[in-house]
Amino acid sequence: MISRKNASITKFIIHKVGNKFNDTKNAFSEKLVDFDEASYDLMLPFLLRPFSSVVQSYRFNHHANISLNEINSYTSQIFNDDNDFIEFSKHIVMHLYEQSNSANIKTGDVLVVMFEGIEFNDITTNALGIFKIENKVNFFQTYLENNSYDVLVQKGISSKKVDKGCLILNQSDSEGNIILSVDNNSYDAQYWLNHFLNIKYADDANNHTQQYIELCKDFSTEIIKTTYGAKERNTFLTKTIDFFKENEVVNVERFKDEIFEDDMHKKEFDIFKKEFESEQNVVIRNQFDLAEAIVNKEKRKIKTDIKLDTHIQIKLDIDAPDASAEYLERGYDEDKKMHYYKVFFNAED
Repeated sequence: MISRKNASITKFIIHKVGNKFNDTKNAFSEKLVDFDEASYDLMLPFLLRPFSSVVQSYRFNHHANISLNEINSYTSQIFNDDNDFIEFSKHIVMHLYEQSNSANIKTGDVLVVMFEGIEFNDITTNALGIFKIENKVNFFQTYLENNSYDVLVQKGISSKKVDKGCLILNQSDSEGNIILSVDNNSYDAQYWLNHFLNIKYADDANNHTQQYIELCKDFSTEIIKTTYGAKERNTFLTKTIDFFKENEVVNVERFKDEIFEDDMHKKEFDIFKKEFESEQNVVIRNQFDLAEAIVNKEKRKIKTDIKLDTHIQIKLDIDAPDASAEYLERGYDEDKKMHYYKVFFNAED
C-alpha cells in the first residue's frame, strides 16, 4: 500500500493505443499535458487512489534476462534521465500495441505519468505510472444557444476508477523494482500482467499467504464440499481463518494437525496441494511468515453461506470456528426423503 498525501505529478502525457487485429492505429501526443488547477486536483487522486489499498506487489520477469523486459528497460532509462520521457512513453504504447493479440483487446487512452513523493513502507520515492482507459461513460452537457439552454450527450472518462494501471516505484529490493498493479476490467488478465508488463508476484509473505489461502479455498470447494458437504466446507474455512489469527508463522504440518482430526483428510490435503502447485506453477513453502493484511482482505471475500434448494440460506460466522460443530446438525428424514439441518440457539434477534 502507498500513501499519496505528499505525492505530485511532474510529467503527464496522453497517447491512444490501437489494435492491430481490427486495423485501429496508435495516435501519439508530442507535448506534455499542462493542467489547470481543477483538472490536476481531480486527476492526482483518480490515478493514485486505487493503489492505496493494494497489498501485494510484483517484480519484473523475463524467461532469459530481466534486462530484456521491455517495460523494465524503458522505466530504468526514464528514471536515469527523464529528458526523453515523451519518446519513451511512445515506446511503452507501441509495446502495449504489440501485445494486442486478439480482436477482443480494447483500444483506449494511455496515460504515462511521472510522480514524486510516493510513500511506500516508510520510504519516499518517485514512480512511473502507466494507465489504460478502455471504457468511456456517457454524460450530459448543457449549452446555451439562441438564449435557451439545450442538452447533448458526450462521452468521457469516469473519475471513479481506472480500467488498468500500474505503478513502478523507483525503489527496489533483491528481486528488483517494486511494482503495484490494478485491473478493474480484467477480461484478459494475461494481456496486462503477463504480456505487457511481464511481471510476477514478489517472493514475500504477502504472496506466500495469498497462495496458501487460494489453496485452502480451492481444497474446501473441490474436495471437502464435493465429498462431505457445505457444512464441512464452511467448518474447514472458519478453522483455517482461526488458525491464521492465532499464528504469525504458518507451518504446514502444524496446520494439518490442528485442522484435521483424521489422517485421511491430511493425505487428501497433501495430494491436492501437489496438484495445486503443478496446475498453478507455484511452490508453496512448508513454513512462511503470515501477512495479516492479506488474511483480512481475503476473509471478507470468503462466503460461508449454505444455500439450499428450498430457498433457505444458512449463514455461518467466519470468526466462530466451533459454532457449526456445536449448534448445527445435518441429517436425513426418511419420511420426507429429504436432508435437513437442525440449528440450536438460545435467542434470536
